Formats: sequence, structure tokens, C-alpha cells
Amino acid sequence: MNVLVVSEGKHEQGGALENLLRRLGGDRGVFTPERVSNNNIHTHHGKGAGYFKRAVRWLLEAEKRGFDAIVLVIDQDGERERSRQIADAQDSSLSRLPRAMGVAIRTFDAWMLADETALTEVLRCPINRQAEPESIRDPKQACAGLLTKSPNPMAQSAMYAEIARKLDLAILIARCPSGFRPFAERVTSVFAHEPHA
Repeated sequence: MNVLVVSEGKHEQGGALENLLRRLGGDRGVFTPERVSNNNIHTHHGKGAGYFKRAVRWLLEAEKRGFDAIVLVIDQDGERERSRQIADAQDSSLSRLPRAMGVAIRTFDAWMLADETALTEVLRCPINRQAEPESIRDPKQACAGLLTKSPNPMAQSAMYAEIARKLDLAILIARCPSGFRPFAERVTSVFAHEPHA
């Protein structure tokens, strides 16, 4: 299954999001990353709010390029209406292409803070259970702070990729119920309909 994966930045595209997708059923997927802010992809002209139109434009772009499905994740960044807009794009009838769209609360980085066992293993130092990830004001900074304590020198994107490979998905679903849980359900559904060779 050829999947267009649209996200916001280098931390998602450094392997973390792909590792999560593979663990949610996309182990045979071929993933092509794109940034949601790609200036060559213009917002869909039609009714709807900004992120709805942007997500629909990416949906139509994926269809035009011949992808079998699209995965799109953006950060909430404190703008609650983004979740509704992305849910509307998920349900849009403007395309029949299979899709899994989600909004990370508050940011994708929060998902990396859910499982302290994975954090401890990746960072090679004891990490205590973190606050509820979706309530942390600046998850990216929280991750950076943990990384500075680590004797394991690595880039933050590499840290995320390793955590995504090791974390307990059930813990992530339980601790990020507003963002990750619905996204994971959508991703699992997309890959459940993958035609088997």
C-alpha cells in the first residue's frame, strides 16, 4: 500500500510517525512524507475553515498522485477548532480515498511522553512517569529537557523515532485519549482494508 504521509515537521518525519504507522498495521506500507505546509499545495477552494480546506487539498493531491491512502497529522497548538476541522475532512465525501487524519494534543511531541519505560530505555537513564501528555503546555520542550539528561547523545528526531518503535501503544492510547486514540483507530482501519498480495 502506497501511503502519502503529511505532517508538520522534522520530528514526525524523522522516523517517529512512520514507526507508529508500521506498528498500527502498516508494516508493509510504502510511505512518502510531505510537509503539510508545502507551498506548492494550495488550499482547497470551497466551503470550510482553513485546516479543513488544507486537509481536503492534501486528500485530493494524494488521489491525483495515485496513492492508495493518506495519513495526515497536525498539532492542535492550543487551537481547539482544529480537531473539528480535521474530523470534518476525515468524513468528507469529496474523495473516496482511504484516510487517517488526526490532531495531536497539544503537539505530536506529547505522544513521546506517554510511556516512561520506553523513555528510560531510549535515553538510558531513569525517567519518571510524566504528567498527562495532552495537558503539558510545551511537550517539545519537555522532551528536549529529558534528552539533556541522557548519556545517549542523539538528535531529538532520532529520540522520537526510537521511542515510537518501543513505546507501549496501549499506554499511548490510554494517556492520549483525545488525540492519539482516534488517530490510531483511523490508521488501523485504513490498513485493515489493505488488499493482501
